[in-house]
Amino acid sequence: MSVLVFLDQSDGHIKKSSLEAASYGAAIAKNLSTAAEGIVLGITKEDLTALGKYGLSKVHTVKNEALNNFDDEAYTGIIAEAINSTGANVIIFSNNFNGKSIAPRLSVKLKAGLVSGAIALPDTSNGFVVKKNVFSGKAFANVSVKTDIKIISLNANSYKITEGDGAAEVIELNVAIPPSRVMVKEVNKVAGEIPLAEAEIVVSGGRGMKGPENWGIITDLAKALGAATACSRPVSDSDWRPHHEHVGQTGLTIAPNLYFAIGISGAIQHLAGVNRSKTIVVINKDPEAPFFKAADYGIVGDAFEVVPKITEAIKKLKGIS
Repeated sequence: MSVLVFLDQSDGHIKKSSLEAASYGAAIAKNLSTAAEGIVLGITKEDLTALGKYGLSKVHTVKNEALNNFDDEAYTGIIAEAINSTGANVIIFSNNFNGKSIAPRLSVKLKAGLVSGAIALPDTSNGFVVKKNVFSGKAFANVSVKTDIKIISLNANSYKITEGDGAAEVIELNVAIPPSRVMVKEVNKVAGEIPLAEAEIVVSGGRGMKGPENWGIITDLAKALGAATACSRPVSDSDWRPHHEHVGQTGLTIAPNLYFAIGISGAIQHLAGVNRSKTIVVINKDPEAPFFKAADYGIVGDAFEVVPKITEAIKKLKGIS
């Protein structure tokens, strides 16, 4: 009996969301008086023993370059074998693109109960009950999982990364890798940007920016803050910004510590994608903009006057020229 955490990687580095999952899995293991272990697929640049500081006693790995290209079918089969060999009965994923693809497949394969989008540690005082968001974050559900094997995918930024001492034992798994039915011919990645899913701070713009030629004030503020940039759907639909920056119900769902909404009215579809942000700052010249009802801080004013002043103040505070 143990807890197994899938450690997602990108370009050989373990993702921040997976470190959250590791800390979360270690806390569950402590509550269940068992051990937390991790599994990494593909070739990494990380010192996997260092993952012990997040509470993992062991890290299982399959060092095969073919696994550096994500294949949900192959990943599911390998993780299922790892579960059988380790005897793990609680499996933790990040609720990101890869986790959302593997967890349901694994649930069917193992006939295991699945809770996606968990936001808190399971309550084990009377069974195994997991709290999650429902209705686009407008309500919560407490889901009781009664199967022998339980699968949880953790929402980003829902559990704090905790570090301690210790080193993990690295174990190479001897598993057969099935031939992939998907051929990856080319991978194009956006370079030089902070990934939205990993960002602590996000600066987002909407139609109030009036056109792509004005986006400089958004990127200037983001650069000063060390933030990622995002946009509302009308902006990406108008090709002012690339579609991978679209956040909302039909785009990316994010949960940064700080979210700037600049020139965005705050339609319910947009709020559904950002309402898990820890702090929301709204800048809009319309005092009746719906977003102000969801804001922690609001500034009623012209973004073209307000935002450059905020940027300059931040630069001065940080000593940035």
